[in-house]
Amino acid sequence: MGMLARMREDIESVMRRDPAAQSGFQVLLTTPGLHAVWVHRLNHRLWRRGWRLTARVLSQMARFWTGIEIHPGALLGRRLLIDHGMGVVIGETTIVGDDVTLYQGVTLGGTGSATGSAKRHPTLCNGVFVGNNANVLGNITVGENSRVGAGSVVLRDVPPNSTVVGVPAHIVYRNGHRVLITDPHEIKDPLSDALIALAARVERLETMSGCAEESSTSGGAFAAEDEEREAYRQEREAGERERLAASAWVSMGEGI
Repeated sequence: MGMLARMREDIESVMRRDPAAQSGFQVLLTTPGLHAVWVHRLNHRLWRRGWRLTARVLSQMARFWTGIEIHPGALLGRRLLIDHGMGVVIGETTIVGDDVTLYQGVTLGGTGSATGSAKRHPTLCNGVFVGNNANVLGNITVGENSRVGAGSVVLRDVPPNSTVVGVPAHIVYRNGHRVLITDPHEIKDPLSDALIALAARVERLETMSGCAEESSTSGGAFAAEDEEREAYRQEREAGERERLAASAWVSMGEGI
């Protein structure tokens, strides 16, 4: 596909996916995400042909102009939509599939100290949606048609057709169905150990409560205490009846 055809395809994609787009001419002039992607295509060719300093300088100029930083070594698919785009960072070994949507503040970054051509940035498959200020870090894969919630930090692979949220991110929807977390180990959170300890304590308390109820119904220590309280209550009631009878006799004698 030629350059002009690719540009036309990009504009049509924005028109379909961005509710704020009112005309192709407006998209052409006022969409920094498109400008950044178009400049990147030139920079990527220069990078692959060995003109790496030139590619880096041009990418920094595009960053200054659009607020979007895309390393010339990144591999971007067709119809990439970077909506608003300010603060988006795409690392050197990132691979982005077709029909991907990125919002402002998204970082497709690396972890560790690997250098050169070693794969240290994420791979986003076709149809992935990444919400604003989300971070997808490391050599991981986000499966097709998956969604990353705003502000999430993704550190592990995401299966296709999934929705992940949180810091660190965990799956909440998969294949259109809600995913319920029953094991705290499934949440790779710094507070996971505290949650696990709390769950174990609740389980122990429930066990103790069950034993106490069973003991009470089977005539154990609690049953003996109930019998003592009942005997004391009956003794008090008998004493009260005797006192009332005595007071009634005295009042009749005083009347005579």
